[in-house]
Amino acid sequence: MRRKKIVSEPTSHDFRLNNSSLTSCYFIMKSKENADNTTTGISRTKDKPREILEKIMKVLLPVGISVAMLIWMTHKLNFHQIWSIITHDVDYWWLLLVMLFTMLSYSIRGIRWGYQLRAAGIPRMSVVSESVSIFSAYAINLLVPYLGEAWRCVYVTRRENAKLSTVIGTDIADRSSDLVMILLLTGIALGVASPALTRFFDEYQFGREIENILGRWELWTGIALAIGIFIICDLKYRNAKFFKGFNQSCSRMWQGFKVIFTMKGRWTYLFLTIAIWVFYFLKIYLVFFAFPFTRELLVNHPGYAYGLLPGLVAFVFGSFSMAIPSNGGLGPWNIAVMYALMLYGVGHTDAAAFSIVAWSTQTFMTILLGIYSMIYIAVTKKKHTLKMP
Repeated sequence: MRRKKIVSEPTSHDFRLNNSSLTSCYFIMKSKENADNTTTGISRTKDKPREILEKIMKVLLPVGISVAMLIWMTHKLNFHQIWSIITHDVDYWWLLLVMLFTMLSYSIRGIRWGYQLRAAGIPRMSVVSESVSIFSAYAINLLVPYLGEAWRCVYVTRRENAKLSTVIGTDIADRSSDLVMILLLTGIALGVASPALTRFFDEYQFGREIENILGRWELWTGIALAIGIFIICDLKYRNAKFFKGFNQSCSRMWQGFKVIFTMKGRWTYLFLTIAIWVFYFLKIYLVFFAFPFTRELLVNHPGYAYGLLPGLVAFVFGSFSMAIPSNGGLGPWNIAVMYALMLYGVGHTDAAAFSIVAWSTQTFMTILLGIYSMIYIAVTKKKHTLKMP
């Protein structure tokens, strides 16, 4: 039987998804770019050094940030004391629950994304396949930050023979929903944790430096001017390549987010969104039960609402730290959670041990899910290879 090549998008060349490695997505995307440029007659020979440098920086920069922030975090810590806490003071049964909620949160995210994909006209996938797309994405992000988002879009595109731009639109809408949730949670955290934040700014040098920076009128004036200049340039040079791409990205983000309110199953989507973030919160809150010094926050401080307030602050701090490019949040996430706990009187060493155990537990589960995804994709590869007439 003759097999004809099927192209996912009219303007792009066919490219295959190599399932043997989670990091292959990067090279797939690059090979697609190279094929497109070949059709337009553009030579990439002189750009090779730049491309190689970009590949190296995408891998080394996050590693460098993680290493630098870990060194900064631990340079005054007693490692023997941290190791003693981890080996003797941790109730690991609670960490098994953390691993369970890590898997559930990822699975629900995959199911929620499935609603957006179907609203965009992409055929329904099984719950396992939807979950695997997220398992793999988070595992890849441990290696190269944000690459997992590209991988899952390519995975669905190739698996369902869909348009890549359509799938990317649903991914942008997915992330837009997360941004809204983070902003809402931040508002709540700032409201309920204002006394702890005030202590942080008053007692810690790092907090006082942040307060001094945020209190300078020059900073906010500069930000306002930069935004104003950008808007003026956007209006005047709307057809320039940069601004045209920026406006198209904003439009696509808005269109992808807007469809949430009109698509079929939007109330289910809302429920799943809330469930995702509840499980995200539980992943860090349950760790409070695993350490004696955080269990005290649950039972000996009635004003902390059984530890929900410090848990919420640690969760919000950790969520914002993920904006820093690092390997799975290693370094920035640990520091953010550590300072959040210190707001509530947890010692520096204890807070560091907490952040190390919490991060390691979630990361270990993510690696296991990534391995499972590789096996699943390899086993089902032939079944879901696009059949061609």
